[in-house]
Amino acid sequence: MPISANLGYVRSSRALPRAFAAILLAFVSVICPAASIRGVVTDISGAKVTGANVVLINNGNMVASAVSTADGSFQILTGIEGRFFLVVSAKSFRQLETPGFYAGKLDAVERNLVLEPEWARESIVVTATGTPTPQPQTSAATTVLGPLDLALRTDLVGALRLMPGAFVAQDGQRGAQTSLFVRGGNSDSNKILVDGVSAGDLGGRFDFGPLSTTAVERAEVYRGPNSSLYGADAETGVVSLTTPHGTTSFPSITLEGDAGNFNTSHERAEVAGAHNKLDYLGDFSWLQTGNALPMDEYHVATSAANVGWQPNGNTQIRGTLHYGVSASGEPNSWDFFHVADNATQKDQDLFVSGSIDNQTTPSFHNSLRYGLTRKREQYTRWQPSGQLQVYEIYNGIPYSAYFGNTVTITGANGDSVTGQAQLDYPGTYPYRYQLASNRDQLVYQGDYQFTPHLAALAGFHYEDERGLENIPSYGTHEVAERANYDYVAAVHGDFKGRFFYTLGGSLEHYSLFGTQTSPRAGLSSYVLRPRHGIFSGTRVLFNYGDAVREPGLTDQFRSLFTFLSNNGYAAAAQQMHIGPLAAPTARTYEGGGEQTFFSDRLVFRVSYFHNQFGKEIESVGATLLPNLLPGLTSAQQQQLIAALQSEGYYQGDYGLTVNTQAFRAQGIESTVEGGIGRSIFLRGGYTYLDAVVERSFDSDNEALTGGYAPTYPYGCTLGTPNCVAIGAISPLVGARPFRRAPHTGFFTATYATSKLSALFSSSFASRSDDSTYLEYSDASGGNSLLLPNRNLDHGYAKLDLGGNYQFLSWLSIYAQGENLLSNRHIAPIGYPSLPMNFRTGLRLQWGPGSGR
Repeated sequence: MPISANLGYVRSSRALPRAFAAILLAFVSVICPAASIRGVVTDISGAKVTGANVVLINNGNMVASAVSTADGSFQILTGIEGRFFLVVSAKSFRQLETPGFYAGKLDAVERNLVLEPEWARESIVVTATGTPTPQPQTSAATTVLGPLDLALRTDLVGALRLMPGAFVAQDGQRGAQTSLFVRGGNSDSNKILVDGVSAGDLGGRFDFGPLSTTAVERAEVYRGPNSSLYGADAETGVVSLTTPHGTTSFPSITLEGDAGNFNTSHERAEVAGAHNKLDYLGDFSWLQTGNALPMDEYHVATSAANVGWQPNGNTQIRGTLHYGVSASGEPNSWDFFHVADNATQKDQDLFVSGSIDNQTTPSFHNSLRYGLTRKREQYTRWQPSGQLQVYEIYNGIPYSAYFGNTVTITGANGDSVTGQAQLDYPGTYPYRYQLASNRDQLVYQGDYQFTPHLAALAGFHYEDERGLENIPSYGTHEVAERANYDYVAAVHGDFKGRFFYTLGGSLEHYSLFGTQTSPRAGLSSYVLRPRHGIFSGTRVLFNYGDAVREPGLTDQFRSLFTFLSNNGYAAAAQQMHIGPLAAPTARTYEGGGEQTFFSDRLVFRVSYFHNQFGKEIESVGATLLPNLLPGLTSAQQQQLIAALQSEGYYQGDYGLTVNTQAFRAQGIESTVEGGIGRSIFLRGGYTYLDAVVERSFDSDNEALTGGYAPTYPYGCTLGTPNCVAIGAISPLVGARPFRRAPHTGFFTATYATSKLSALFSSSFASRSDDSTYLEYSDASGGNSLLLPNRNLDHGYAKLDLGGNYQFLSWLSIYAQGENLLSNRHIAPIGYPSLPMNFRTGLRLQWGPGSGR
């Protein structure tokens, strides 16, 4: 027999059993109806994985298995119905355990599986494309914080520092207001999602201080503009938080409690499980602490629930709830006064999600989600603190205020001032400030897989927003209603598993500022495809995107244009080109690469980003306005002052808002991560940020308004040697935006076995620009307590260490220590950080695995 014929015979003889098996499988499925679980096994680059062992588990027992074929496909038939999950293993890949799902006897369930390298920690991300996608198949800068990163933390403040491009500023100690700055953008430019529900205030502001990690399984952080998928407020990033599901076939109960220094205690109870078509999880926690400052006690209670029901294998109905109630003292910036304000801040935040997901066909998926957000915050200053004294006599009228003690304020730049600062003002107490944000949203999204290499997405978002700001002491009660909607569309695909692309855009309509469009494009390509060896894969990437932000409630209520128009100064507004508030905008370009080493054991990423921010909102000091408007007579100036006083602007020296600031932020992000054996994983990163204010109305330069420019040393004349101009409440043109360190970094090391897990984390930041904000606040009503902005905030190193040891199957002990070096300068200037603090406690657990 010829060799060619012999080879053909061999191929035919090998194909016969496969063909026979396929015919037999089809025959059995016809005469014996059974549930079918099928899909394709790939690696993170999209390459098919042959020979992967796929095991179907029901009630802790293996009921069936399959091995993926040459095209990565597998199919499992089972004659039983119930809840299942898959365990997938293959050589050189980490074992994968899927979330639980329900399958009826006649259901055909599609489950495509992605295996990660054994030594690296890649992730499936959603924020980059709108659908679950392996991270290496996207060009986006996305970081995922998983259960091990969050398990021992009670809030997200420390965890958010463990990623490139992020800078976290907390104005005080535990529970204090916390802002996130992504790649040099403003802190209100991030979209925060809780189970897909927009969680920020109207306008994007979000306080991470009182947000608990209770029932947060995963935090996915996307760095870059993403209004094309998530609408306004995704100007510089998206933070998406996910609630775990119950998985065990009987109720699993977890109880834990711990205590630590500063009178800290923390308790938590969770029940979770799954039965037939239903899965459920309920979680509650309580945390209280005294912190290390007077009048700074803090507590937070968090309740969460997640209930899902699957009428069949392709449809899921799910509802989630997160409700947090917190209260904290507000001692103010202690280092400026050495007297604590007698004030409290209370927050009540409710996030509810109801969704229906349907895999209509193996290629067509639909989801419909209703989201509810109810946020309330109340600030109360119960009575004035400090010493009452006269600081100015004007036209024979004495003006007085409550002052703190005499202090010396020293910046990280070495400059210092000494004096007393105004803390409170005479008036009616208690002083109250109330803010409310209500939102109801409806989101539809459909995605269709045309081929294994091309998918498309289309959606519609609608939001009904209502907001309130109430200051009884000033007689102000402002309300706002907004109706917003947008259409989104995107495509995602690849060419021969080497070149990946994402193209999308949105058409958005906002009742406050009209219609906007937000395009986005992302491209990545393997120069060297993943393989075994020292240089085991090289990838390059590029991103471009536009985004917008919705003005906040206080921005809207304090609009300079609205104030001038309502008080007879419309002509002056037109002359100065002051118009209605518009949407702040952002445009980003990014390019970079990724290199893997030693057969995916080590991954290095680096990227350059350039952000351009325009039409940003800044404030014009109310006391400056009479001198800003051209051509006013003395009588008209007095009329304007009276109008400002009647609307409460002079009492608190509030600013009026206008779209006059622009700045750019460019920099380099780099990360490296890898594993040592199966138990140790290391990750680190460094970010360089170069940000500068390019345009500003510059309300700080009072020389332009007939006043004088704040300078240091106090009273010096600009132009003389060593005389420095100061931005009192906002940065000057040519300076860096406040509270954005040019150098930041982090390093984490985790160790995990069946008995012991431990996590060491560290975050670092260089000095950053800021202000003491003590404008007209010294003992004479002057600016002697202002310091030069450059490098005013200290750099810091923050080290944390935590671990858990499983003594018995139902008993474990855990401990967490934070700020091990007791660095008091992690917070901005004026706010001492919480010194070294620790908690240790016990965890009792009945039933394997509480929530997943």
